[in-house]
Amino acid sequence: MTAPITGRRPRLLYLAFYFPPSRASGVYRPRATANRLAELGWDVTVFAAPLPFLYETIGSVDDELLGTIDPRVTLVRPDLNRYLWQSDVRDYSRFRGAFPHLAEAVYEWGQQHVFPERYASWARASVRRALRMHARRRFDAVLATGNPFASFGAAWAFHKLTRTPYVIDYRDSWTLDQFTEKPRFDDDHPAWRWERRVLESAASSLFVNDAQLSWHAERYPRAADRMMTVLNGWDADTLPATAEPPPAARAGASEGAPRFAFVGTVTAEQPIEPLVEGFARAREHPGTARAVLDFYGYFGFFKDAGDRLRGRFAAAAEPEEDGELAPGVRHRGPVPKTALADVYRDADVLVFLNGGGRYVTSGKIFEYMAAGRPIVSVHTPGSAAEELLRDYPLWFNPGGLDPADIAASMVAAAKAAAGLDDRQVAQARAHADRFERTVALEPLVRRLTELVGRTPEAG
Repeated sequence: MTAPITGRRPRLLYLAFYFPPSRASGVYRPRATANRLAELGWDVTVFAAPLPFLYETIGSVDDELLGTIDPRVTLVRPDLNRYLWQSDVRDYSRFRGAFPHLAEAVYEWGQQHVFPERYASWARASVRRALRMHARRRFDAVLATGNPFASFGAAWAFHKLTRTPYVIDYRDSWTLDQFTEKPRFDDDHPAWRWERRVLESAASSLFVNDAQLSWHAERYPRAADRMMTVLNGWDADTLPATAEPPPAARAGASEGAPRFAFVGTVTAEQPIEPLVEGFARAREHPGTARAVLDFYGYFGFFKDAGDRLRGRFAAAAEPEEDGELAPGVRHRGPVPKTALADVYRDADVLVFLNGGGRYVTSGKIFEYMAAGRPIVSVHTPGSAAEELLRDYPLWFNPGGLDPADIAASMVAAAKAAAGLDDRQVAQARAHADRFERTVALEPLVRRLTELVGRTPEAG
């Protein structure tokens, strides 16, 4: 385990657009990374999204997350041109209002010839701000996480201007569609040129699973020897040190009424309909006749996505009671990360509803394992999470999306939950301990420490 830094603290510029209070799915990895590095003695400055964008433009925030950031972390929020998100003419700049067609042409030219992403203005503002800060007190290394991938472009530009080494962290893939498993862009799209540029100049590039790394290594062989897999993990500050048996295994649990739970964000890529039908079939079994399935979290990442996603539940099976998404299926609403321990404690079985295949590793699966609960997989075969779950002793895998197989797995998981004892839960938690966040981040911490090369001079 990396030892804490002594002497003058190495100074890190961390380009992490989605950072608390954002509630984007990838926010927890940057949150944990910044906190861990600050704990180890690094001087961490995070460049993140401007607050008006989070609160007014996309309406996607969790205010309680801000309270979980180490107070030693410095937060800076460079400007973002919200051109593409503006629909009210009253929000237009004077130039855009007077010359709308010219403004559009200028914007499109920038996408093609400067940087091919709508967050490019934030990257430019970040480089300008970083250069001013660097002139006063230099940064020793840069860490950039994507998406957005404008953070990679900013890290590259800052490196070219200052020779400061940088590491890029692929929370998601830029040019690979992880759900269709096909290239995201045409061959002549400028994203390919930019990706090659930033990868070949980076000191290291990080990927959340081996399949993602292999795809990029094949396409960018000149950068392959500096690629690393750094898994996601679960956060010890939001879960108890040990897990206990589920309610169904405790005295007084109601027969035939196990509590299934999904925790996370519901998205359009997830196989909602097979889950709803599978759960309905599971309720035909006497042991799960009065089972409930609770959804904790948001429906979509943006404020206008909820109704469409809720409609998919109702289309799969009409709800029987007010407040239900489908028979026995309820939306309990978002839960602050600081309150997750109670949700996991009160669940008997956790449902891992996931979109995508071998390139997608959901961060939630690590929390699920740490909760010490039976886990039912609902995703296509070959998901990257399967490799992590393979040795988890309470994994119930339907092997696909056939509702009959999902139902059988749910019934079996509910039966297992009712018979769990402390020893079995401890075994499940022991498997999860391999993925506790400080353990998972250790390769990144080591690499950044190597880049600094030494404890900088005292001062």
